[in-house]
Amino acid sequence: MLLPRPHLGAYIISGGPGTGKTRLLEALAARGEHCCAEVSRQLIREQTASGGTLLPWSDLEAFAQECVRRMRAQAVRCPTDRRVFLDRGVPDVAGYLRHGGRDVPPELRTLASMYTPIMFFAPAWEAIYVNDAERPQTYEESVALGAHIRQAYQDYGFTVLELPREAVAARVRYILETLDALNAQPAA
Repeated sequence: MLLPRPHLGAYIISGGPGTGKTRLLEALAARGEHCCAEVSRQLIREQTASGGTLLPWSDLEAFAQECVRRMRAQAVRCPTDRRVFLDRGVPDVAGYLRHGGRDVPPELRTLASMYTPIMFFAPAWEAIYVNDAERPQTYEESVALGAHIRQAYQDYGFTVLELPREAVAARVRYILETLDALNAQPAA
């Protein structure tokens, strides 16, 4: 299996559906950060528009395989000369599969090593949760799925940093200040 080169500045922002990840990434991009959109949401849009069945609620395994393929391609395209923020990563696929009661391919653990092993987790937050065409889950389903996603990152050795349930600006500040503090630490 050909792996994308490891990227020590590729940080994942993840969580259950409807936890504010997209708005947060938009705010980071507005500050000049390089951000990559969620491939699974794009795939859902494409499949819905074309009447396709490659959807997590129709064919979870095929959906997961296509998401992994797209995530690998996305990682290859990421610049390596600057910090990058990604909306979801390969461990999310493991979380989705576990949540759906499916087996997780062992190669996902290896693929997860292409990211920096620190991720920012957006916890369930009922006050901001809304459904849309790509997010049919109830709030309760989002909470349960988020727990599986968090566990997948922990199982793959990531340090999971929980974002505060605060306005987008406070979340941006938290991420940037956290990374500044980590980068200021002397090498061991």
